[in-house]
Amino acid sequence: MPQQPIAKPQRIAARVADVGGMPVRRLLPTRERRTVGAWCFLDHAGPVAFEAGGGMHVGPHPHIGLQTFTWLIEGELLHSDSLGNRQWIRPGQVNVMTAGHGISHAEEAPEDRAGRSHAVQLWIALPDGQRECAPMFQHCPELPRIARGGFAITVLVGDWLGATAPATVFSPLLGADLRTDTSAATTLPLHADFEYAVLCLDGELRIDGEALVADTLLYLGLGRDTLHIETAAAAHLLLIGGTPFAEDVLIWWNFVGRTTEDMVQATHDWNHGDRFGEVPGTRLQRLAAPDVAGLQLRKATPT
Repeated sequence: MPQQPIAKPQRIAARVADVGGMPVRRLLPTRERRTVGAWCFLDHAGPVAFEAGGGMHVGPHPHIGLQTFTWLIEGELLHSDSLGNRQWIRPGQVNVMTAGHGISHAEEAPEDRAGRSHAVQLWIALPDGQRECAPMFQHCPELPRIARGGFAITVLVGDWLGATAPATVFSPLLGADLRTDTSAATTLPLHADFEYAVLCLDGELRIDGEALVADTLLYLGLGRDTLHIETAAAAHLLLIGGTPFAEDVLIWWNFVGRTTEDMVQATHDWNHGDRFGEVPGTRLQRLAAPDVAGLQLRKATPT
């Protein structure tokens, strides 16, 4: 059968949100695009400088049905969770927290000194077979790094360019960070059965001839087996991809589920101190879940 024509890329501009006192630019989910593979949430936070006592401070809060995926570019962030994990994440490292049936955690910047923060926070929707699994946490301090066409490439998740990232995920996925301090150009292989998107974190790029500026997500769709990236100056980008997620997903507050009942039950459990445990070691105030009654849930429709 002849290959289907490649669709024109879709541009998604970031919208500003607040997370733990830090402004972030949110790229997923949006009206234009709910998921890219199993990636169902994408925030770009920073870069920002802060005084002592500032930075991100997100008190204990719950998750179900997802994996949180944190890629730290600048600064330090302390993860604490209801399993008893307390783990600093530093630049070039990844934290992956699998919520499954339920977990709670807190995130906080150092309080005793000024600093800078720059991170990308993503969520991965868990497929039906894993979304009720026992929660777990994985810290990935070492990641594969590859030089290609003037770009320094870090493979964050998945198998790519002969390298395998250590993060445990439950859907076919790719995540990669690419940066250069000068002009650069390269053509990279892709899986044609993956859908892909590129987020420009800094600078200006051309992606298969399409101009792209900072904090714009370029959704590339399916059917591409190569990707050409070029820039005339320093630039930084994030590439995400995966096989289209074959299940309907609902997103409400910090929960990823399938039905309204999932969200109502998780909200009740959290606000009544059930299911999610306590987060030891943090002095941050526990967040209360908003009332789900009468509020429209965001449906992430598979492509």
